[in-house]
Amino acid sequence: MPNLNDIMIMLPEFYLVAAACLLLLLDAWMKPEQRNILHWVSILVLVVGIYLVVAGQPQVTVTAFGGMFVRDATAEILKVFILLCTALIFVFSRPYMQDRKLFQGEFYTLMIFATIGAMLLVSAGNLVMVYLGLELMTLCSYGLVALNRDSQLSSEAAIKYFVLGALSSGMLLYGMSMVYGATGTLALVQLHGAVAQAGMSNLMVFGLIFMIVGISFKLGVAPFHMWIPDVYQGAPTSVTIFVGSTSKLAAFGMAYRLLESGMGGMAHQWQMMLAVLAVVSLAIGNLVAIVQTNLKRLLAYSTISHMGYLLLGLVNAGPEGYASAMFYAISYALMSTAAFGVILALARAGFECEEIDDFKGLNQRSPWMAFLMMLAMFSLAGVPPMFGFFAKLLVLQAAIHAGMMWLALVGAVFAIIGLYYYLRVVKVMYFDKPAEGLEIRPQADGFLRTMLSLNALVLLALGLYWGPLLGWCRAAFAG
Repeated sequence: MPNLNDIMIMLPEFYLVAAACLLLLLDAWMKPEQRNILHWVSILVLVVGIYLVVAGQPQVTVTAFGGMFVRDATAEILKVFILLCTALIFVFSRPYMQDRKLFQGEFYTLMIFATIGAMLLVSAGNLVMVYLGLELMTLCSYGLVALNRDSQLSSEAAIKYFVLGALSSGMLLYGMSMVYGATGTLALVQLHGAVAQAGMSNLMVFGLIFMIVGISFKLGVAPFHMWIPDVYQGAPTSVTIFVGSTSKLAAFGMAYRLLESGMGGMAHQWQMMLAVLAVVSLAIGNLVAIVQTNLKRLLAYSTISHMGYLLLGLVNAGPEGYASAMFYAISYALMSTAAFGVILALARAGFECEEIDDFKGLNQRSPWMAFLMMLAMFSLAGVPPMFGFFAKLLVLQAAIHAGMMWLALVGAVFAIIGLYYYLRVVKVMYFDKPAEGLEIRPQADGFLRTMLSLNALVLLALGLYWGPLLGWCRAAFAG
């Protein structure tokens, strides 16, 4: 039976579940023209959630429900940014969803339930909790991708996402069952020691392989990336941001819990697997992105390459590597929300603003939006002094300290290649003439413009003053 202490440890999650249920009831009683109230209440719910996470942060690691749920510094940092990214998505999405008649209560409730799944995932202390959190997040994501029922592209993306997602979840579960069969425990803390005792049996090796396949799919790592381009392009842009930011933070949390907390005794084996996956992701992500003409699809392949860089931090298999990987995951989430936020601000009914040619001459038509997109592109490309530059530098340094200089060199080479397609977007905005008959009028209201500007300017600010965030990440893994 749960006690009061367990409930207090999981207070942010319980609060969000109650809030999401209340939002469902509120939506049922609300007239369509009153949906703006639901919008602001949803944002307030997430802001209060951030407060509960920060205010209730324990000084030491605590567990609830028999070790199923872990609350530590790593989980707290990830939860803050998971909630922050979801709140930004709500702020950026309103005009876009209204124009497409998708401004419905389901969007907010599904997004909040998916966020709860992400929070459970990063706090999982048991293989069962990992799977429950993952399924809550992904099942809601399937519904969100298919939210635009009138779009054939959206329906096709949702079906592909569902089929491949179900396959990867099955593989992850199969791997977990093998590990459980070899060790006799589901608790990650006990699993760490049991793995070392069980040794390198065939059951353990195959269990590890299947688990890494499941992790790779959720991260979007090549060659398990087939769903990403179609989902990024076909889903409503407000959902694409979630898949590219919040869910990536959760996937990193899952990778850390399973690989370090659970399978740390087999670090030497999974280090080499991740190194190979990182190289494949860097190659496919950067090379295929070069030929893309659709910006959302370009950013999809960009995501694949960024997840390759994130793996460079995990390959280190030490506190320095995990801290750099979490720093990178946070930087990518903020860069993704900024880039897609600009697309949302420029889109309008009948015009998605997702082709690269749509951005021709943007500086002449909307200089501030062009500047914000330039900051996002520079940060994604890793141009100093942007946030993305230092994030890339840290994961490359982590790979070097792991004794994999060759891997860091591969990462540096592909970082140079990646400059081309990011700077192509900047070149189109600043040096090409606007297309005739195409007029871009940003749909953003004052609050949206302010938050989008802050999001993009933070990429520059954290590039100039990244020490405190890095210190926070390192402190999370210091123990």
